[in-house]
Amino acid sequence: MGKASSKIFNLEGKPVGKTRLPSVFKTQIRPDVIKRAVVTIQSHRIQPQGRDTYAGKRTTAESWGVGRHLSRVPRLRDRGRAAFAPGTVGGRAAHPPRTEKKIAKKIPSKEKHLALCSAVAATGLRETVESRGHVADDVPDFPLVITDEVEGLKRAKDVKSVLLNLGLWPDVYRVRDSIKVRAGKGKMRGRKKKMGVGPLIVVSENNGIMEAAKNIPGVEVSKVEDLNVELLAPGAHLGRLTLWSSSSIEKLRKLTGEEAD
Repeated sequence: MGKASSKIFNLEGKPVGKTRLPSVFKTQIRPDVIKRAVVTIQSHRIQPQGRDTYAGKRTTAESWGVGRHLSRVPRLRDRGRAAFAPGTVGGRAAHPPRTEKKIAKKIPSKEKHLALCSAVAATGLRETVESRGHVADDVPDFPLVITDEVEGLKRAKDVKSVLLNLGLWPDVYRVRDSIKVRAGKGKMRGRKKKMGVGPLIVVSENNGIMEAAKNIPGVEVSKVEDLNVELLAPGAHLGRLTLWSSSSIEKLRKLTGEEAD
């Protein structure tokens, strides 16, 4: 399904060699497994909720019974106001959330590994990356591999220059245009901004690249051993535009148990 080798580009965007790709790039694409893995990761970020056992019940309200031409909900003796029951002011909740509820989902380790391999393979297919919405017209090759010099970049303008030379900067513009600021009542509830997802840079070592790229909208940097399915397929949509350093490709080969050249 995937290619056997890929070109290696330098910081100026010129090809300087080739590398044999790990067999993980030939993994079958499984959107269903990827979605399960992403949902599992997201479920572990949900904070358990609960309610006080006596919330809404600290009252002397009792039902007045029948014969008063009133509903039989519990009422306060002095004012006649309904209380305690669900739907009344200050009453208990009908079915409150409980801390005992199991929110975090689980996934078999083999299925998790398949999802990660499938997400890695999707980054090497141009049609899959473009179908996700990334602007990849000027990207010279897939998967996109660069020399290890990228790991030592320490300034944002140097990272921008590399992204320009490799045709990734138009996707950063797409992310900038996608930023929506909350405007008006009832819009963007709970957050001020919503932003698209841009290129991912995968490295073997952080020699300054993470700090240099952190202020570029949509761009993320990750070590190859820290990769997960959500990074490679945000929102369970596979095919993220990814830039690999050459040493990260070799490290990926070792992590997947494949023998090096």
